[in-house]
Amino acid sequence: MNLLTTRTRGPKHVRAGALRQRGAYAIEFALVFLLFFGFLYTIICYGIIFTLRFGLQNAAEDGARAALRYQIDLPARERKAAEIALLQTNGWLPVTPQIVAQICTIDSGNCAAATRTCSSQWDQRCQIVVTVTANGMGAILPPLPSFAMPDKLVGRASMQLDGRAL
Repeated sequence: MNLLTTRTRGPKHVRAGALRQRGAYAIEFALVFLLFFGFLYTIICYGIIFTLRFGLQNAAEDGARAALRYQIDLPARERKAAEIALLQTNGWLPVTPQIVAQICTIDSGNCAAATRTCSSQWDQRCQIVVTVTANGMGAILPPLPSFAMPDKLVGRASMQLDGRAL
């Protein structure tokens, strides 16, 4: 009988120690889970931000390319660039973007329509600058702490206009 008592006490003693350790495993799992969840959430949030920013940049570039197609005058090129940039943001952007398309001289950066002169001469070269701005982007991500989400995302593209076609 003494032998049986000794055998049963051994596993009971080990079992009691294992029961005490089971709570530590749960705490460790909770801490590691929070760490990995935070890391995964950060990757997803920054992926969303970079995807939206890349889409705005792509829309601005397409607008700048559209200005290279032949138009009657410079204001028509600006309108076409803004129109194409807006078409590129329709359907996927959750906010309405602000689109500005301006033709500026390269040397002085003058964008005023009354004073700019664009031609094929080297000192009168012009470029189209298309800026696509999306405001209010902070509300896109889930309501967890989104301190890293900027409120405004901007895509900007510029392209030199061919002076022979002006």
